[in-house]
Amino acid sequence: MFTFIFPLMAAPQAGQEAGSSSLLMSFLPFVLIIGIFYFLIIRPQNKKRKETEKMLSALKKGDRVVTIGGLHGTVQSVKETTVIIKVDENVKLEFLRSAVSSVVTASKEEKIEDKSEEQSSGKA
Repeated sequence: MFTFIFPLMAAPQAGQEAGSSSLLMSFLPFVLIIGIFYFLIIRPQNKKRKETEKMLSALKKGDRVVTIGGLHGTVQSVKETTVIIKVDENVKLEFLRSAVSSVVTASKEEKIEDKSEEQSSGKA
């Protein structure tokens, strides 16, 4: 570590150049590491966060959703920061919007129903 810091702090001797190219070459690995972190970690996280925010803002009554706890239900009403999810005939639960992990589309819903029908017919 000191071999990196001391050459930067040392003043150029008489007859030597300032060494701007060596300074650039010593910072190049740091620039590359920052670039790799940006494209592999930061950028995908920001993209996923924007998609999640878009999905949460588009929630509406009647949407089939899954919460982060794995609870499946139908949105009964949407408030500013919360949603009320109908789980069963007489069971309604209130969750924060951020607790909704995904909106279930028809194809996902059909697959879940098909699996449950296969399991119930296989057990009988």
